[in-house]
Amino acid sequence: MTAVMTVLGIVVFFVGLLFSIAWHELGHLSTAKLFKIRVPQYMVGFGPTVWSRKKGETEYGFKAIPLGGYIRMIGMFPPGADGKITKRSSSPWRSMIEDAREASYEELQPGDENRLFYTRKPWQRVIVMFAGPFMNLILAFALFLVTMMGFGVPKSLPIVGSVSQCVVPATQASDTCAKDATPSPAAAAGLKAGDSIVSFNGDAIHSYQQLSSDIRDSYGKSVPIVVKRGGQQLTLTAQITQNQLAKLDKYGDPVPGAKPVTAGFLGISPTSGVVQLGFGESLSKMSDMADTGIHSLVALPGKIPALWDSVVKGTPRQADSPVGMVGAARVGGEVFALHMPASQRIAFMVNLLAGINLSLFLFNMLPLLPLDGGHVAGALWESIRRQTAKLFRRPDPGPFDVAKLMPLAYVVASIFVGFTLLVLIADVINPVKIS
Repeated sequence: MTAVMTVLGIVVFFVGLLFSIAWHELGHLSTAKLFKIRVPQYMVGFGPTVWSRKKGETEYGFKAIPLGGYIRMIGMFPPGADGKITKRSSSPWRSMIEDAREASYEELQPGDENRLFYTRKPWQRVIVMFAGPFMNLILAFALFLVTMMGFGVPKSLPIVGSVSQCVVPATQASDTCAKDATPSPAAAAGLKAGDSIVSFNGDAIHSYQQLSSDIRDSYGKSVPIVVKRGGQQLTLTAQITQNQLAKLDKYGDPVPGAKPVTAGFLGISPTSGVVQLGFGESLSKMSDMADTGIHSLVALPGKIPALWDSVVKGTPRQADSPVGMVGAARVGGEVFALHMPASQRIAFMVNLLAGINLSLFLFNMLPLLPLDGGHVAGALWESIRRQTAKLFRRPDPGPFDVAKLMPLAYVVASIFVGFTLLVLIADVINPVKIS
């Protein structure tokens, strides 16, 4: 049964991934057609065509490798300076430029002269190229709302799950109390598992993150703690002591690999539960996730050495190690096989797909060719050049020739392919473990 559920989870993940890709390309397709650009192909996947059907002037289909997709638009690049679109040089760099230019015109038909991508105004081209990633952003937003407001999110609650009997620093491998160990403030104060924390030092408690922050800031203080126990409220007093604790980020989560910090210590562990968030809370959490995603994208190059070591030396993968589509599918399959409520398995999968769509948006908006953000940057630069020329009454410089950046695009694409292969190998032979 476990194997069946694992396979089902992987299948569900790839179906969701295919939909996300098709949704992305639909953004490009719909806006291209809106601006009368001819689109000969709309394909989900790469490699050999599995199925296709032509409707109107566009061929729609699926290809064998479900790890991407594309639409083919006529005239992505302007003609060369001499007005020609064929290869004219033996230089490898020049050939890259002209190969790309030639490919963008290979399906040119009579009447297409006014339906070329490069002939559209810069703001129209920005919309066409931005529409794909924006569709991923819309889908991520909708899926996150479903999980946060519908299914709910796992959350530490300000309810005592367990009480430490002594003060044990975070650096200590075992939580066993020595004979002469100092009793924890929580144990000395009489806190018990199941106590719901109502207030701490006069501060009304609404979340465990808030409670944890108050405790850490109260070293050396004798504080009143109001708890709800058995339907009654009790006031207990605890002398907050000092301890070596894990460093937390602004979201209240431990910072991987950070040295312990000295902070106030009470000696309780929270109870975890699934909580449905309101619309405002959901927006706030999504904002935090987007911020985390941006920082993760910036930090990505710094994680490559550890990823390399995980492949070559077998070093255990970190929780924040980059994961590819195969690794994400594997995690989805493992979650489907866990003994947990079906609603939470579905919620995890929806949340996983939401995170992937958010990542696709952020990644595709990088201002680098061949990504969508590179074409957006090219159109914006063309607009700046033309507006500047108009302001200073200079001749119109014409369209910005993005094709001249193709050698750089090939370099970027090669780096992306190499990184993708490294992640793929790591996901297969040394996958990230889930808890």
